Amino acid sequence: MRQDLSDHAPETELAENQEVSHDLLPRRVEAIREALAAEDKAKVNALLLALHDADVAALLENLSVEDRRDLVPLIRLEERPDVLAELDENVRDEVISQLSVAETAAAVASLETDDAVYVLETLDASEQRQVLASIPRLERLLLEEALSYPEDSAGRLMQRELIAVPNFWSVGETIDHLRYMHAQMPDRMPYAFHEIYVVDPGHRLEGSVSLDRLVCAAHAAPLASIMIRELRVLRTDTDQEEVAVLFRKRDLIAAPVVHDTSGRLVGVITIDDVVDVIDETYEDEIMHLGGVGADDLHRHTLATARARFTWLLVNLGTAVLASLVIGMFDATIEHMVALAVLMPIVASMGGNAGTQTLTVFVRALAMRELTTSNALRVIAKELLVGLINGGLFAVIAGGIAWLWFDSPFIAGIIGAAMIINLVVAALAGAIIPLVIERLRVDPAVASAVFVTTVTDVVGFFAFLGLASWFIR
Repeated sequence: MRQDLSDHAPETELAENQEVSHDLLPRRVEAIREALAAEDKAKVNALLLALHDADVAALLENLSVEDRRDLVPLIRLEERPDVLAELDENVRDEVISQLSVAETAAAVASLETDDAVYVLETLDASEQRQVLASIPRLERLLLEEALSYPEDSAGRLMQRELIAVPNFWSVGETIDHLRYMHAQMPDRMPYAFHEIYVVDPGHRLEGSVSLDRLVCAAHAAPLASIMIRELRVLRTDTDQEEVAVLFRKRDLIAAPVVHDTSGRLVGVITIDDVVDVIDETYEDEIMHLGGVGADDLHRHTLATARARFTWLLVNLGTAVLASLVIGMFDATIEHMVALAVLMPIVASMGGNAGTQTLTVFVRALAMRELTTSNALRVIAKELLVGLINGGLFAVIAGGIAWLWFDSPFIAGIIGAAMIINLVVAALAGAIIPLVIERLRVDPAVASAVFVTTVTDVVGFFAFLGLASWFIR
């Protein structure tokens, strides 16, 4: 019977955790609201106790501002600091505004250094200084050093908790050291570690020993005899997107970080942090393609409206440009009203085709898959795709126009315009993000509006221009 229970326990636990995270969250939110309204603190505490820190963060994000304000004092964030690290930035600002400086400092000091930096870097400068001043000196120095590194760099992403031992130690000495640290200084142990780093007297990295190699080796064996010397080492100034690409390509679980000038071992980046980077990168790219921010869901209404206004204004300008092109051919449209009915088809097809190519190129740039050696080949491929699809849709759209208006003349015009616009759309979707990146602007933010403008202007000009030429 005991064997049966052990066989099924992990599966049951996993299923329950998944249920809490996804299916039960709306009911948990409603239960919390009811308990808060009834001022039943015991029930609120019982509900919170059953939730993982990430689920508590999701719960806070789903509550109204008033309910959130009532719930925060009951969470005791100094005991559950990971809730802060899991929160959306705008919601976190609201939560921290309810805490005293001492409470915020206690929560931050309890976090792993990478999570603590993640929380601190979102605070304004004066608030950040106050919180840092309330953190114990050793932790404060580590956090201040991490905050001194460039934003979105490996120095900001790394955690300082790691195991580093001298290169002259044996396996037995290393294991004894780990046992001593666990017994005497549990707070100095990394939350989870897979490798032990071997350093010289100057704390420069010489190699690493995985835990499986360590526990299987003879106690008397020197670490130098079992350590791996060829490591994937990151510098503190390495961009975090490059870190994510390296982890993805090399299937890494962790990677050491060295100071970019001295070469001293200063931290380690683990896969959980890289997953967050990948998630944020893709989220930002997708949201920016739509001209919105990743945190718009929880941002204040006026801030959201202000952030979207700029690109809507740019879009208005480009729409006026397309309208001016249409105005150039008003006589042609008056002569043949069918052109007014059909011309949105050409522009719409071009816009969609351009967005498809744009999405491919923005992703390739983000993942560092597009280089000078393959750019021309990929652009040529997209042009060929545009030509093939342009030809196919020229036949389809031309056939529809012929049947609709009984005019081979209109069918030929829309077919030719379709080919021109889909080829130009492929070229614009490929070239515009490359040019914008060269200008050191995020191509995901600025490309879409320009690609749409090009396809609208070219589509209208090609369709109406060909019609005008044939009529004359």
